[in-house]
Amino acid sequence: MSDTCVVVSSLSFSWPDDTPVFDRLSFSVPGGRTGLVAPNGAGKTTLLKLLAGELRPSSGSVTTDGVLGYLPQDLPLTGDLTVAEVLGVDAILRALTAVESGDTDEEHFTTIGTDWDVEERTRAQLDRLGLGELDLDRGLDTLSGGQIVSLGLAAQLLKRPDVLLLDEPTNNLDLDARRKLYAVLDDWHGCLLVVSHDRALLDRMDRIAELESGEVRFYGGNFTEYEQAVEAAREVAEKNIRNAEQEVKREKREMQQARERAARRASNASKNLGNAGLPKIFAGTMKRNAQESAAKADGTHAARVSAAKTKLDQAERALRSEQKIALDLPRTAVPSGRTLFLGERMRMSYGERALFSGDGASLAIRGPERIALTGPNGAGKSTLLRIVHGELEPGGGNVTRADGRIAYLSQRLDLLDGDRSVAENLAASAPAMPPEQRMNLLARFLFRGSRVHLPVGVLSGGERLRATLACILFAEPAPQLLLLDEPTNNLDLVSAAQLESALDAFQGAFVVISHDERFLAEIRIDRWLSLEDGKLLETAAPVPAR
Repeated sequence: MSDTCVVVSSLSFSWPDDTPVFDRLSFSVPGGRTGLVAPNGAGKTTLLKLLAGELRPSSGSVTTDGVLGYLPQDLPLTGDLTVAEVLGVDAILRALTAVESGDTDEEHFTTIGTDWDVEERTRAQLDRLGLGELDLDRGLDTLSGGQIVSLGLAAQLLKRPDVLLLDEPTNNLDLDARRKLYAVLDDWHGCLLVVSHDRALLDRMDRIAELESGEVRFYGGNFTEYEQAVEAAREVAEKNIRNAEQEVKREKREMQQARERAARRASNASKNLGNAGLPKIFAGTMKRNAQESAAKADGTHAARVSAAKTKLDQAERALRSEQKIALDLPRTAVPSGRTLFLGERMRMSYGERALFSGDGASLAIRGPERIALTGPNGAGKSTLLRIVHGELEPGGGNVTRADGRIAYLSQRLDLLDGDRSVAENLAASAPAMPPEQRMNLLARFLFRGSRVHLPVGVLSGGERLRATLACILFAEPAPQLLLLDEPTNNLDLVSAAQLESALDAFQGAFVVISHDERFLAEIRIDRWLSLEDGKLLETAAPVPAR
C-alpha cells in the first residue's frame, strides 16, 4: 500500500430533494489510524457511505488503495442469517466439509481457493472479539445488539482489508466488548478511518480528522491532543478578536480626528485667504486643493478602518462557537444521608429466567450519591433502573421510594412530546415559570430564536438531549434522583460534553448506566455497582483501558 490510502477529489453530494451535503470536498487519508469527528448532522455517516461506494457522488471521485472493509452504524442484517453467513464463510465451510468427506468435485476446490484455514482464522477472530462461544450455525436472532456489532467487525476483518471504515463501532458494546475491540484495532496494521464519539477509542488514533463547514481538517495526535489544539486555537482567536476590535476603534478614532483637523484647517485657510485679499480664482483653486487633500486623507483612513474591520471579521470567523451549558440547580439538592430509594431482596423474572439470583437484589440510594451501574449487555441493568423509577414493580421483595420526583432519561430520549415545540414541552414541565424566564432558560440550553419553536420530533440527537434535560432539571417539582440509561449513545462529542456540564451542576443523586469510561470519569462517580450473573455488587472503580 502507498502512504495515502483514501483520496477524495472535488466530491459533491446532495440528497434527492437537492439539499447539499458536500460541495467540491477534497482531502486524502494517510495510512495508520484516523478518527473522524464532527457534530451530529455534519455528514460523517454520509461521507463514510460515499467512501465505501454505498452512495454515489453527484460529481468528483473517491479512490481507495487495496481491499476495502466497511462496518456501517446500522448493520443491514436479518434474523434468519447464521453466524457463518454473516461472516461470509458458509460456502467455504460447506465445500471443506464436502472435500473432507471425499467429494472431489472441482467446484469445491474453486470455492475454497486458498482459504483452507478459514475455520481456524474465523475461530481466532471470534475469540479475539469475545465471541468464541458462538456456534457458526447459530441464528442471528439469538444474539444481542453488542454481539451483532462485534460479529460485523469480525466479518470485515476476515476479508483481510487494506482499508477499514468503521461507523460508531462501539455502540451497543459493553465495557468488556469495547476493550476487546480496542485490542483488536491496536494490533491491526492497515489503514483505519473510524467515526466515533467514544473518546477512549479516539485516544488510540494517530490523528484526528475534523469535518466542519463542509471541509476536512487534520490534526496530528490523538483526541486529547486534538482537544488541546482546538483550545489553543480558541485562545489565539479570542486574542486576535480583542486586538482587531482595538484596531477598529483606533482607526475610527484617528479618522475622526483627521476629519476634525482638516475642517479646522479649511476654516482657518478661508479666513486667512479673505484677510489676504487674494483674487477669487486663486482662492478657489487653493480651496479645491485643500478639499481634495482632505478627501484623499479621509479615503486613506476609511481604507484603514475597512481593513481593520476585515481583520475583525476574519478573527470572529476563526473563533469556534462556544457550546457550553452553564446551570445553577439548587432545587435539586438532597441532604446527605437521606434515603431516596430502598429495594430489599428484589426479584424479577422474564418467563422462566430469573433476573436476580439467590434471594434477589438489594439496593439503597442515599444522599447526593453519583452511582455508576455497569455490567454486560443483557444483565438487567435497564430493568433495574425501571424498577427504581417505578415503571416496573419487582415480582418479590420490598421497595420504598422517598417523597420527591425521580426522573428517568431512557436510551430512546422519548420523554418529550415529539409533536410539540421545545418551548411548549418546557411550559408543560414548568407551568408556573414565567414565559420570559422560560425563554432565557432555553437560551442557556442553546435554543435561541426560531429553534425554540421547532417540534421536538425534528431535532437532532444532541438537541433532543438538551431539550429533555431542560424539561427534566427545571420541572416542577425538581428531581432529586436522576436515572440515566446509556445517555451518550449516538451523541456527538459536543453534546456529550454538554451532558457532563449539566450533571456537574446537578446537586441530587443519580444512577447512570454507561460503557463510556471517559464520560464516567468526567462526571465524578463516587460509587460503583456491577450487575453480572444475577448479582448486584459494590465494586471498585475500573482501571481505564490502555
